[in-house]
Amino acid sequence: MHKLFIGISKLWGVAESAGMVKYGLAMQAVDCLEHAWIWVHNGSIYKVGIMSDLSESTQSALQNRITSTAHDIAGKFVFNDDFQGFEFSMLVCLGNKEVMPGFVDSHTHIVFAEPRTEEFKLRIQGAGYEAIAAAGGGILNSARKLQGMSFDFLLTEAKKRLHWMVAHGTTTVEIKSGYGLTVESELMMLRVIAALKAEFPGIIRSTFLGAHAFPLEYKGREEDYVQLIIDTMLPAVVQENLADHVDVFCDRGFFSAEQTGRILTAAKSYGLPGKIHANELGITGGVQVAVANNAWSADHLEYLGEQEIAEFAKSVSAEGGETVPVALPGCSYFLGIPYANTRALIKAGLPVALATDFNPGSSPVCSLQMVWSLACTQQKMLPSEAFNAITCNAARALRLEKNVGSIAPGMDANFITTSTLNALDTIPYFFGKNHIEDVFIRGNRFN
Repeated sequence: MHKLFIGISKLWGVAESAGMVKYGLAMQAVDCLEHAWIWVHNGSIYKVGIMSDLSESTQSALQNRITSTAHDIAGKFVFNDDFQGFEFSMLVCLGNKEVMPGFVDSHTHIVFAEPRTEEFKLRIQGAGYEAIAAAGGGILNSARKLQGMSFDFLLTEAKKRLHWMVAHGTTTVEIKSGYGLTVESELMMLRVIAALKAEFPGIIRSTFLGAHAFPLEYKGREEDYVQLIIDTMLPAVVQENLADHVDVFCDRGFFSAEQTGRILTAAKSYGLPGKIHANELGITGGVQVAVANNAWSADHLEYLGEQEIAEFAKSVSAEGGETVPVALPGCSYFLGIPYANTRALIKAGLPVALATDFNPGSSPVCSLQMVWSLACTQQKMLPSEAFNAITCNAARALRLEKNVGSIAPGMDANFITTSTLNALDTIPYFFGKNHIEDVFIRGNRFN
């Protein structure tokens, strides 16, 4: 099926070919086409161009269809002078809107039972994240809530949250387990993610995060829980083919670098790459163990030193590809902790990514537009740098840069429309507004 999308005032995030990743200061550049069109075939981008490159007869025929109102025109359309004589079954006029690739959220926890609003109040009154966790709150609180919930309830709630994300422009999502912390509850979470995958037209990637926290019953015998993950949980996850990656919360009061390395080694034996929670609470070796194990990303990074940045830089030329640094400014905002030093990471030539960390306790934000704005105001990233961090570089953190994250032939036809003018700078500026009007996933409008 061939579709032609017209009425595009500006088309942002264009690449010459699939697989674009932006490193270091190259993140400042975003290619844009004005008065553009997108040719979509069977859900993929076939070709991209500008109106002025078309013949006068084709331009005239298409201009007659372009209005300020978005609309679809079904029929049979052949432009003999252009488009290789193919027949289009639909023209989609986007109403002179600006268009961007769909956002990519590479770190989320959207399968959960309830928000931890009671802890929100405690933090307002001065309690810290670590103190709440040590008292059985935080992740353990979410685990207790989830263990009493049904599969159907969790799926229904996760669908709602996924739709919130899509409404704000996200078309590719990574989702973690980690609020189960028992064999059956972790498997149930991953089965919920599998059900979301089956229904969602875009790409969802699933991450097994059994190593999110130590359950209270394993206090004093944490090694037994590490072995439960390696010997029981992981084989069960693999048997049902429920995960694309394995994650570990490697930080102070959680899993040590040595324990993290053992879990990642076990995951690697099953062909599962790593994605690490690192350095949220201190400099604890998370970046080093991520790089040593060729993890695809290390996320959080609120605490970074020169050694950590050097480790990331070393990974860029490593066999198997770099460990992508992923900052989560929504967590810093909500918990009142430092923001990742993304300026230093960019200066070191790294492909920085951003994600929401959408979760029930420390980052209840569904919108990458908000993350984009926080990156600009709090981490001093230029709007263009932050844009690349939620599109092509976020795709790289999932090794999906050949599928999503930019506009190029061969990519999935995932894009969003906005009537916001000069959207690249203006979306993060007006941070309290949802600027997205239409979301297309594989060339179809998402409702």
